[in-house]
Amino acid sequence: MKHVTVLLNEAIEYLNIKKDGIYVDGTLGGAGHSELILKNLSAGHLYAFDQDLYAIDVASKKLESYSNKTIIHDNFANMKKRLNELGISKVDGILLDLGMSSFQIDDESRGFTYLKDAKLDMRMNQESSLTAEEMVNTYDKDELAKIFFKYGDEENSYKIVNEIIRRRPLKTTSDLVAICDKINFKRKGHSSKKVFQALRIAVNNEIGVLEQLLNDSVELLNDQGRIVIITFHSLEDRIVKHFFKEKSEINVPKNLPLINIPKMDLEIVTKKPVYPSDEELENNSRSKSAKMRVAKKIDA
Repeated sequence: MKHVTVLLNEAIEYLNIKKDGIYVDGTLGGAGHSELILKNLSAGHLYAFDQDLYAIDVASKKLESYSNKTIIHDNFANMKKRLNELGISKVDGILLDLGMSSFQIDDESRGFTYLKDAKLDMRMNQESSLTAEEMVNTYDKDELAKIFFKYGDEENSYKIVNEIIRRRPLKTTSDLVAICDKINFKRKGHSSKKVFQALRIAVNNEIGVLEQLLNDSVELLNDQGRIVIITFHSLEDRIVKHFFKEKSEINVPKNLPLINIPKMDLEIVTKKPVYPSDEELENNSRSKSAKMRVAKKIDA
């Protein structure tokens, strides 16, 4: 399946691109957002990150006509460090599309989907060591159940984990799906969806790297610089929402004088999340869970 970029025009519009600005696409993927950023730049520069070498190969070919770009093979959690190494301390905009690329989902050898039989892999960075197979076969009962519940809202976490432990070793996605089918046979929707989401998040430390980037973004952004984040499940969205709120509000106890009030770091641009249009939802079913939130750096 061809990769279709979600909220493409909306994301670029909210970045409020300056033609000579410096921008970062933290999730290069199929390069849809990166290409449109580059089309809006003249003297500016784009730095694009991805930990998936296949994605970088595809994107590099798509963007080969643009000279004002730098593609970096790394997780966006290391954005600040890698940019500083290149002499970049401030940027005018950061974009994150936290959805998976279609070519990752559709490549059955990667083990991301419960619809195809494959090795239990789920690594976005194929150079990393931890796989979903190692996780389900070596983590103890409480560790696995916590992952399934925390990252997947799987209400039958312990029942699934008990069955996993009984059937170890699991080797393929089908092994795991068979267990979820047995436990969640009454569920509407696919029995394995929540468990696969939870494992993918845990294998790739997706919550940890998002929190790292959010904390670094405040220091990286120029005054009036914007951060645009597209999420695809409630846990990610909640983290982004709370971070933006924390950095844009001052909580002063009642009856205290307003002296030495700390400066707010961000201003929320989108008071409510931006959703895909009806047309996009009709043309791209994978956009249905997308939400976009935007904030900008307040002048020092």
